[in-house]
Amino acid sequence: MSTNNPVIGVLALQGDVREHLIALAAADALARPVRRAEELAEVDALVIPGGESTTMSKLALLFGVMDPLRERVAAGMPVYGTCAGMIMLADKILDGRDDQETVGGIDMTVRRNAFGRQNESFESAIPFQGLGDEPVNGVFIRAPWVESVGEGVQVLAEVPAADGPDSRIVAVRQGNLLATSFHPELTGDHRVHAYFVAMVENAH
Repeated sequence: MSTNNPVIGVLALQGDVREHLIALAAADALARPVRRAEELAEVDALVIPGGESTTMSKLALLFGVMDPLRERVAAGMPVYGTCAGMIMLADKILDGRDDQETVGGIDMTVRRNAFGRQNESFESAIPFQGLGDEPVNGVFIRAPWVESVGEGVQVLAEVPAADGPDSRIVAVRQGNLLATSFHPELTGDHRVHAYFVAMVENAH
């Protein structure tokens, strides 16, 4: 596997795969779609895109990539999950289907569709720890939020809660795993992807 430009796969079972491939290429990674275990074995890291988390979970099982992905995560492979990808990386889910499985790896509890339905999608300028003073533009589409995190999880970004004084966690990192509620791949701002590429480079 590459030690210069990292080879980063995008789980291409469902969701906005193309946009992530473009954003990763803009961040100087070699990006390729991953659908099967053989393709997963050939990449240094993986992005799990947005989409529909229950469908993605079922397809991951159907295509035989769920268990190999869990093994790679346990072995330290860097993974970045956006929206549904955040749900896939969560150890616990609220408002999920009873039979819904996740890859897991981040000690967090995530609430599905927490920000509302498709017609309640919104954008917000979000300060993001480690990306300088300029906030990122977060695009939230049927997005989850993080209800709680364990001691080993670093909170990277929050947004004010609409229904009170508290804030909602929308970006986290635990070791080599990164997750955001929002979709930076839809904005043209590739700093979050560059942050992940740097994580991958530092992991080797």
